Amino acid sequence: MPSRAANDVDVAEQYWHYLEVSKVATILETNLESGLEPTEANHRQQKFGANELTVKAGKPAWLKFILQFNQPLLIILLSAGLIKAVIGEWLNASVIWGVTTTNATISFIQEAGAEKKIEALAQAVTTEATVIRGGKKLRIPSKELVVGDLVTLTSGDKVPADLRLVKVRDLQIDESGLTGESVAVEKELGESGDLVLPQETPLAERDNMAYAGSFVTFGQASGIVIAIANKTETGKISQLLDRHIDLTTPLTRKFNQFSQNWLLFVLGMATLTFAVRLGRPVPAGVSAFKEAVEPAVALIVGAIPEGLPAVITVTLAVGVSRMANRHAIVRKLPAVETLGGATVICSDKTGTLTENQMTVQEIYSGGESYSVTGTG
Repeated sequence: MPSRAANDVDVAEQYWHYLEVSKVATILETNLESGLEPTEANHRQQKFGANELTVKAGKPAWLKFILQFNQPLLIILLSAGLIKAVIGEWLNASVIWGVTTTNATISFIQEAGAEKKIEALAQAVTTEATVIRGGKKLRIPSKELVVGDLVTLTSGDKVPADLRLVKVRDLQIDESGLTGESVAVEKELGESGDLVLPQETPLAERDNMAYAGSFVTFGQASGIVIAIANKTETGKISQLLDRHIDLTTPLTRKFNQFSQNWLLFVLGMATLTFAVRLGRPVPAGVSAFKEAVEPAVALIVGAIPEGLPAVITVTLAVGVSRMANRHAIVRKLPAVETLGGATVICSDKTGTLTENQMTVQEIYSGGESYSVTGTG
């Protein structure tokens, strides 16, 4: 594999586990004993940015609110309200608009609340790293790490970036967040002290690697940073989750199909009513157009079940609220329907569907039992 210059060190290599440690150090232009020089580390950080996950900028709040009206029934109701306003029926227009606005507000508040909770979870993940630069051991925020840094790990540490392990001593790492394995994985470098694995080795079996977001449960180690931020394996997962997904469920598909068919029927009948009424004679001084529009709009407003979107939204919102009370965050309302419709959940051998963390519920001491109601 050809070497590369230091200005390319932000590009994560796909198969670091099958390279010798000396080769990794040469490629990343770092020293296995003294690490990077502070000036070089500062240069790389200024050029390639901080070691923190970045997500795609979200839509502004006003646009998210407007998009809540992007439903066939709501669009036609808004149009009917506009027609009522044009002909001076402000009370009826206000009622129609009030129903549609209430529906949009419920959806907007729910989605905004879910997104804030998700952002809070992301911001809560902070850590520090022990790094060797210029031969000196330093304790720095993990976001200041750069590719090529020499990082040391000990029990209780959170792995701050993807590392190619250089030295290990009875090292065990919890990689459940990446692999789903609930049991800590033992890391080793073999008898030679420089384990080289086959290129096709799965991520869960790479004993000479440590990945960002994992926890050191036992032992000590040191390793060279080979990927930071979105280039890490955890960052790649984050990018996949950040992709836009057009969420459609059986309920939304049926609702959209019903809305389209019903709207075509209602609009057809309203058009026929307007044409028939427009062709009839009217008393002198009376607007024929207004006389024709009134029954057509009345038909549209009366035939469209404006309460249906609100009922569906409220029903889903209740489900989301109950899920939230059980510490399950649901961003999109329709997702509750598909979750409720699941009868079989397939998982791997570990069955890990939780945070892989345990919480003390009850303490027995001195012959008495104490219930734990919160965390310290």
